[in-house]
Amino acid sequence: MRRMIAGLMAATLLAAPVGAAAQELPTTPPPIPAPKAFTVPASETYTLANGMKVTLIPYGVVPKAVVSLQTYAGSINEGPDTWLASLTLDMMREGAAGMTAAQIAQKAADMGGGIGTGAGATSASVSINVLSDRIGDAVALVADVAQRPSFPDSELARVKANWNRRLAIALTQPGTLANAALTRAYYGPDHPYGRVLPTPAQFNAYDAAKLKAWHAANFGAKRSHLYIAGRFDAAAVKAAVEKAFGGWAAGPERTLIPVNPKPGPQLLLVDRPGAPQSTISLAFPAPDAGSAGDIPTRVMNALLGGAFSSRITRNIRENKGYTYSPGSSVALLPTNAVWTFNADVTTSATGASLTEVFKEIRTLQTAPPGDEEAAGMRQYMAGLFAIQNSTPGALVNTLATRDSLGLPRDWLENYVPATLAVTNAQISEAARRLPLDKMTLVVVGDLKVVTPQLQALPELKGMTAITVTVP
Repeated sequence: MRRMIAGLMAATLLAAPVGAAAQELPTTPPPIPAPKAFTVPASETYTLANGMKVTLIPYGVVPKAVVSLQTYAGSINEGPDTWLASLTLDMMREGAAGMTAAQIAQKAADMGGGIGTGAGATSASVSINVLSDRIGDAVALVADVAQRPSFPDSELARVKANWNRRLAIALTQPGTLANAALTRAYYGPDHPYGRVLPTPAQFNAYDAAKLKAWHAANFGAKRSHLYIAGRFDAAAVKAAVEKAFGGWAAGPERTLIPVNPKPGPQLLLVDRPGAPQSTISLAFPAPDAGSAGDIPTRVMNALLGGAFSSRITRNIRENKGYTYSPGSSVALLPTNAVWTFNADVTTSATGASLTEVFKEIRTLQTAPPGDEEAAGMRQYMAGLFAIQNSTPGALVNTLATRDSLGLPRDWLENYVPATLAVTNAQISEAARRLPLDKMTLVVVGDLKVVTPQLQALPELKGMTAITVTVP
């Protein structure tokens, strides 16, 4: 066969006219079309008598649907019991309404999907992706898991063992250690946002009674919002929702704990003797979600360090080779927003890496980006938004985030035009909200090698370095 193919290729080449001119290739790429506006499909939101909200979003052409219950209860409701919310949500899949974990999983599989649970900073979710003709059954299963978990002791030891392995691994990861030190310094040890890791002894003390008590105190209709997106019969879905959730107790109102971040400058060091890399974490306050500075900050972040083609990435990854995967991001919470930069860099280049990061921040603060660079980043952000919301599940997550942050209903439709309207000057203005003399900086690494490099940096002069341990 290979000989036949080779012969045909040779015959084709021999058949070409002698001296035929090669076709000229274009020397410039075609122009990039303007991003299209993002339009949210027509949706309906209503409220049950017990206070639970329901949003129905007809979406797509595939006969499938996502059923996702979002409850405003997460780590912010844990008090000092770090990871209690995540353990509780994991255990809710292990038994509910008289069903075992295997029976719950089998029910979900029979519908063409799998049920997932999880807890974040301010919300918890119970979700399933199913075939459209099984939506009613999916709604009922989600309701059973959310309302009637049994927290069986027979499964708790196994689930806790899995989490203990995660904890043991986390305590060896420099990125996790840096994040734990950063959040504790930034938010304070008494705020739930400032507590990222429990101690092993603390976590092992959590029992079924504690999980049941947390669930009872935090789950209820008033705190919950059910999203259903995909192909479905609206009347049938509404009837299924009323049957499954109409009798759920209202429960508590949503609660949020105000945030009062500690202002910088702060310099925290975590020692890892002999480490071949240093982990750098940098934080500054960011504008609240939905505020005037929100969208410009997102575009600035992408240009500075959030996109693969960002300035910091091109500098310390492509040009200098100090790191493989640097990156910045904006974390948005209902009562807080923070800009962070993270990178794992070669130990001997720790100081040099920070020098370049600081230089890129100052450069953007001093001069707006050029038209080509800024326009490219705006188009990238606008186009990415449409791609990120191209599936029912992704759209549900975006809508849930919008509602959790208290953004207006038309926020999604306005995102693309708002992003494209960000001016070059606004990008530079957003960068000026990162004053280097107010930074919170954490460095995890071999301090005997790293400390002299940090002491030589002008931006860190006068800052008192504090060596900390985690957790």
